[in-house]
Amino acid sequence: MADLCADSGIDNSRFNDYIMSEVTAMLVYHRANDRFHTAIDWLDSWHSFSFGEHHDPARQGFRALRVINDDRIAGGGGFGTHGHRDMEILTWVLEGAVHHRDSTGGEGDIRPGEMQGMTAGRGIRHSESNASPTAAVHLLQIWLEPTVLGLPPGYAQTTFPLSERQGRLRLVAARDGREGALKISAAAEVYVTNLTASEEVTHVLAAGHHAWVQVARGTAVVNGVRLSDGDGLAISGESAVTLRGDVASELLLFDLA
Repeated sequence: MADLCADSGIDNSRFNDYIMSEVTAMLVYHRANDRFHTAIDWLDSWHSFSFGEHHDPARQGFRALRVINDDRIAGGGGFGTHGHRDMEILTWVLEGAVHHRDSTGGEGDIRPGEMQGMTAGRGIRHSESNASPTAAVHLLQIWLEPTVLGLPPGYAQTTFPLSERQGRLRLVAARDGREGALKISAAAEVYVTNLTASEEVTHVLAAGHHAWVQVARGTAVVNGVRLSDGDGLAISGESAVTLRGDVASELLLFDLA
């Protein structure tokens, strides 16, 4: 399985738009069950876009968003030391804890409510393993194509408590690192929100911007489209994104230039 984590070989000179057949206005619905799937003894992973041995030229990413891997790692399992370059990598843990170690000296456990950011830049080596020998860990790993290549590698980790996400959009990663968000070198802003059935939030998009909404868990209605666990929605040509909780949900919103 080493190829799942090897250098991506992506052409960083362009951003590929993701296209699906089911289009309503400027909304493109990406069903959870249509994702690529990798299942081995210690890993159950669903890939929103082409990844590793799974390849479809029409599913290379959306704008700067290149990878969303929905990973469940069994107790004692994990990815051994491997390398990346020229990619901004974010890890958001939903359940359990993952242990991180990298060649910059960054090391620690990442738990729910903590966002890890890693700039691969001109080259970084790291490992990610389940911090528990018995309990599974559930996480989302996200790759964003950088606007500048060859940056010095770096690592950061920040806590975003539920109180800052419940019923509101919490900025967790941005180019300017404002509001305590992780600083990333990508044409993207990343938000997380937790919504009950009675809660609704709206994000205004700048002219020419696009959005991707990923449901980490639960059920929600996004710009009139009902989404469930693992579903994604690409949004273009809209002025705003409105997310309304249905069953208690946790969602990630990517504002993409």
